[in-house]
Amino acid sequence: MNRFIFLSITYLKIFKECFSLYDRQRKGRIEAQELIIVMRCLGSNPTPSEVQRHLLSHGIDRGGELDFSTFLSIMHRQLQQEAPEEEILEAMRMADKEQKGFILASELRAKLTGLGEKLTDKEVDELLKEAGVGADGRVNCEQFAKAVTRSSAKR
Repeated sequence: MNRFIFLSITYLKIFKECFSLYDRQRKGRIEAQELIIVMRCLGSNPTPSEVQRHLLSHGIDRGGELDFSTFLSIMHRQLQQEAPEEEILEAMRMADKEQKGFILASELRAKLTGLGEKLTDKEVDELLKEAGVGADGRVNCEQFAKAVTRSSAKR
């Protein structure tokens, strides 16, 4: 268990609960073909080829099964690859034309509700509330990245 110290007890409980939902036969194992679904339920966003690489690295074929320990190992590796806070911060920096660490809340709202996986106005309101909007209408990029990763961890 010591190699999974990076995971808090809360994360372990959430991971176990989600894993258990897909352990339909209550054998302590899930089917390899459902790994991508379980990972995405936990907020990760692996591609099918990434999932296949994870399975192969553990000697599991697409028709096989994996136990919770293997699942944790795969999730750990995937989360390290994704580094969501850093990815979000990098995207924010690209939108920060003046390179001062801030972006206008109105500009951020337009991007979040209009591009990619569109968020609702309510979802954006919650994120902006958590990140905090300054009196000047700007959002601190680092605070926003932390708010988003905290918000997704709560789900």
